[in-house]
Amino acid sequence: MKWNSVIAVSLALQAGLTTFAASDANAASDSTKNYRVYQNEKALREFTTSAGAITYAKSFSYSHVEKITGRQWVWDNFPRYKVYEYGISSPGREFTTLAEAKRYAAGKRFAQIRDLEAPGFIEAEFPNFRLYQGDKTSDSWSFATLAEAKKAAKSFANSHIMDLAANQWVWDNLTVAQENAQRAAAPKYSVAKDGEPVVTKTYGFLLDAIRASASHPGSTVVNTSTNQVVHRNEPSYTVIQSGPVLGSYTSIYSAIAYAKTLSGSTVLKDGVPWWTNMPYLSVFQGNKLLKNFHALKSAVPYAAQYRDSIVVTADSRTVWDNTKQLLYLAWNGSSRTQTVLEQIGQTQGLDIDSPSWFELAAADGSITDASDASLVDSLRSSGIKLTPLVSNQFDSKLTSAFLRDAAAKTRFITKLVAKLSALNVEGVNVDFEGLAGGDRALYTAFIRSLASAAHQAGLTVSVDLPRGDVAWDAKTAYDQAALAGIVDMIMIMAYDQHWQGSDEAGSVAELAWTEEGVKQFLAYGVPRAKLMLGVPFYVREWRIDASGKLAGSQAILMKSIAELIQTTGASGTYDAASGQVKYRYNGADGYTHVFWAETPATMKARISIAQKYDLAGVAAWRLGYEQSDLWSMLLRQK
Repeated sequence: MKWNSVIAVSLALQAGLTTFAASDANAASDSTKNYRVYQNEKALREFTTSAGAITYAKSFSYSHVEKITGRQWVWDNFPRYKVYEYGISSPGREFTTLAEAKRYAAGKRFAQIRDLEAPGFIEAEFPNFRLYQGDKTSDSWSFATLAEAKKAAKSFANSHIMDLAANQWVWDNLTVAQENAQRAAAPKYSVAKDGEPVVTKTYGFLLDAIRASASHPGSTVVNTSTNQVVHRNEPSYTVIQSGPVLGSYTSIYSAIAYAKTLSGSTVLKDGVPWWTNMPYLSVFQGNKLLKNFHALKSAVPYAAQYRDSIVVTADSRTVWDNTKQLLYLAWNGSSRTQTVLEQIGQTQGLDIDSPSWFELAAADGSITDASDASLVDSLRSSGIKLTPLVSNQFDSKLTSAFLRDAAAKTRFITKLVAKLSALNVEGVNVDFEGLAGGDRALYTAFIRSLASAAHQAGLTVSVDLPRGDVAWDAKTAYDQAALAGIVDMIMIMAYDQHWQGSDEAGSVAELAWTEEGVKQFLAYGVPRAKLMLGVPFYVREWRIDASGKLAGSQAILMKSIAELIQTTGASGTYDAASGQVKYRYNGADGYTHVFWAETPATMKARISIAQKYDLAGVAAWRLGYEQSDLWSMLLRQK
């Protein structure tokens, strides 16, 4: 059950919850969140001002700020320049400015600097000569000039230098006697291609084997003692464009020169890109590549045109997405604008807000109207949509008389739709509760007429339905399957499993009970995309007398639970049946007090249920009951 403002005040007085009146009396100014901070594609937090968002975002790498409305890109600290070595880079080698990149590259022997928003590299130095001792070498034995390589060779006996561009032996420090001694030694170098020998002779001197290999393109020299390939007579660099190899080169410079004539090309060495003019960013929809871009300012607006699209870097890091996320709706339980703004100001990730604006006043179809156009204006730039709530006073006799009066229904629908249209809200949320089971067909027909008129006016219609039970749902006034085919969204009120009138103490909404309710609604034929899971921001505390009988209960706001535990010394134990911690304490009134706590952990579990069943979203009853820091967790779970 949801409480309208009158019922809420009444229950507040009964439960001693004076915070209702206090929040109205001390109404805050508009603090609606307008900007959202992301790290890569993950939402972190929301802020009222762009300045606050940017300040927070600066604490994170790969962060950006978006205006929530239209997801307008406001600021980012994504790196502009990237330093590579031998085709390899890492997040620690990415920089905002070219000066930073150059300083880092200066400490590396062979570094390439890439402008991530332009093709190719800004600066690049590659090894031209390589030093060997016998047939052994390493990447650190590479040099830009022959003079540098010779200088390093002074520390090694039996060394030689290869010109990498020509793939030729160009220098060694062997005497003639040493060369002859190696030739006379046991042969160990063979020349093969595709695993088969192409030269019958085996050599003791490596240079002789390399010279023999030169006559057989694609061949390799193998040390038969170690089975290691010690020389390749094949191009090291290949140029590809969209997959196919278009050219092969021994020289990196020749490969780059050719690649520069081709758009979207890459130079590979051993499968690793050593140079590319491919855009750094790609937009995908599912597994389908839509387009490549050099700059985020171009990639993001393009991706925004496609649902379920993502922007991915060449390093496979997703930096933006608009894939499906849970919708978050929350009821205000109030019609007062300042109260609503205060409540919304505490939220993060809220998509839809539902103030209690309208109510069936009488059986003749007259309406109580507490709407305020200024609230619509206040929220217009926030990205939060309004679907005001319309209720029926939870009066079954009043509603039965209304549903049987065709003129009353026409009057009600006409006036309501006209006012909603004038307010320019998203739609309306219908919360007719306490209906007589015999009014099932009449209520369905009423919702059909209301939805028809609303849809013609460009408005959405959602209805709130009790979680119910398969054992008696068919006897109620709510035809879930029929309503699902009429309205745009159904909120399943998965709470009040144990309520004020229950004959036993229990959780407001056990997790298993909640999940079973979702499964029931899906079984009724309600589409997943039309179902939102209602979650409670409150619990119920029960008083039990010495004989174990219930003596009453009261609602406790979620934000008050921690203080209640602290002040009463309540002890908690995990209750597997509910999936919650059950607390107990002995009150000064002589009763044993029991409640099942609602915490960020249990709320996260409820969100997980909505995600597990791929529901449209989650609806919370109600704003103002929760602690403000809950919304940071909720935002991350979207």
